[in-house]
Amino acid sequence: MASTDDSRTVAGRVSLGDVIAQLGSHRWVFHSEADLQHGFARALWELSQDVHSRLEVPQSAGESTEHLDLLRIGPSTRTAIEFKYFTRRWTGTAGTPPEDYALKEHAAVDLARLHFVRDIARLERFCRRSDQNGLAIMLTNDASLWTPPGVGRGQTRDREFRIHQGRELAGTLLWAEGAYKPNTCTLRGAYPLDWQPYSELGGAGGEFRYLAVSVEPSPERADGGSSQV
Repeated sequence: MASTDDSRTVAGRVSLGDVIAQLGSHRWVFHSEADLQHGFARALWELSQDVHSRLEVPQSAGESTEHLDLLRIGPSTRTAIEFKYFTRRWTGTAGTPPEDYALKEHAAVDLARLHFVRDIARLERFCRRSDQNGLAIMLTNDASLWTPPGVGRGQTRDREFRIHQGRELAGTLLWAEGAYKPNTCTLRGAYPLDWQPYSELGGAGGEFRYLAVSVEPSPERADGGSSQV
């Protein structure tokens, strides 16, 4: 049910596309973001048992500490992963054995975009070591996230944070044209966005797609800066 067209690797061992395909072969929908994280970790373990999982791992971020959703540790490299699971209402039965699902409506689509972009920025901070790359992953059944805005659509406060198909995220992104500075987000890299199919369960809200953004390592230099690898 999932695409395997993805050459990015997790902990230097398994391509992300293979992990998604393994996950999608037996989990088509999830009860929660934590359920997604657990399912992803299990799918990778099934493909490569020498890659270890650690959840909610503290990461140094200057003078503060932030927590990473999932750290995958391989024999020589590591992958830091942040997840977002944003849903619209969907009720149905899926899987083997069959499970009943009742997904909630998450109405704040603009905040979903903001938080996903923030995940990318967080991963840029977390990947300042030569042996650690990052992945920001969003799974959703809300088509407004992957659909480009219509012609003539008015200005919205999250305009620069849109993550629809074909967009590229780069540079400094302003929330509400800079009117609310705490939400300003600056990205070091440039990230083209390409949504992929995940599952199709039928009915309104039954189509799921995922977006994955890869963050390359950028080790810190002795002078406190960073160098591209």
